[in-house]
Amino acid sequence: MAPIRILVVDDSVVIRRLLSDTLSGDPALEVVATASDGRIALAKISPLKPDLITLDIEMPVMDGLETLRAIRKLYPKLPVIMFSTLTERGAAATLDALSLGASDYATKPTSTGSPAVALERIRIELVPKIKALCGVAPLKLLPLPRSRPALKVRVRSNPRIEIVAIGTSTGGPNALAEVLPRIPNDFPVPIVVVQHMPPIFTRLLAERLASHSAIPVEEGSVGVLLSPGHAWIAPGNFHMKVIRAGVSWRLNLNQEHPENSCRPAVDVLFRSVAAAYGANVLGVVMTGMGSDGVLGAQNIRDAGGDVIIQDEASSVVWGMPGLVHASGLADAAYPLDHLATEITRRVLQSRAFRAPLDLTTHSTVEPPAK
Repeated sequence: MAPIRILVVDDSVVIRRLLSDTLSGDPALEVVATASDGRIALAKISPLKPDLITLDIEMPVMDGLETLRAIRKLYPKLPVIMFSTLTERGAAATLDALSLGASDYATKPTSTGSPAVALERIRIELVPKIKALCGVAPLKLLPLPRSRPALKVRVRSNPRIEIVAIGTSTGGPNALAEVLPRIPNDFPVPIVVVQHMPPIFTRLLAERLASHSAIPVEEGSVGVLLSPGHAWIAPGNFHMKVIRAGVSWRLNLNQEHPENSCRPAVDVLFRSVAAAYGANVLGVVMTGMGSDGVLGAQNIRDAGGDVIIQDEASSVVWGMPGLVHASGLADAAYPLDHLATEITRRVLQSRAFRAPLDLTTHSTVEPPAK
């Protein structure tokens, strides 16, 4: 298989060399050229035909956002990964880039770290994203716990849905921008979300989603009482859990070890909602690379809840939802533009003629006989 051809665009000579050396060290990748600004980069795309572009945001002559707009006009399908700083300004510009059609992003190593650490950071964070966006990363079926077969007949009681838990990664910010703003303001249950992102990014994402949504959207914080018609996004670098607190449910945050190389991790959130709500959970796995969410989906299904996924055609990367599907854990798959409607339909339908949740046992209470 021919190596993935990459065009590196950055105004820093050091960063261009760092990226070129790191990426070229992988036999599946080839840096075919570099460019110091957007105008030079645009001139190189047609003759070199790269498979993917890494694009700096702050550059002279033609910055990253302006360059991205031009790329999307001329090459709408060409994968572009933004390379940005882990700052408030960098995070805001990255979210702008994602809304303009960037495929994904990676954060630049800080200037205080050693060159060896910087190289390793790029190798771990950027290389898998390049391969996933170019279709190189294979879809692997994760082994599920031996006592829990991937396919089994479940006895369903069709319980009321009392919480919606969403997990997503690559392509997630734009996917969430399609889903959360379409949730009605009288939505009767809370929504909890893990989007793989670093600190600062998650707060800004929550603020942007809130500005376009009928329901409040906030970054999660310790001790928050869950309430209907409200969405919380796990903060970067913290796992987010839902815990039972008497007759209510609250958020809890921790910095325990990453799972699936992620913190926050979807598996952590999904496990917690399955433990706290039992069968009364709707899990949703959306676009993203990697395997995070598969084992958590198993927890939700084992507890009697349902799991739906974003379909392959509408996913930027079908890694996370694809593995849930391959593991036999998806009750159904839907295009991105149908997900909000389906989430709302399932929640309302489950509650139309169902008994309320028994706060002492997590089970539904049968209505008295007439």
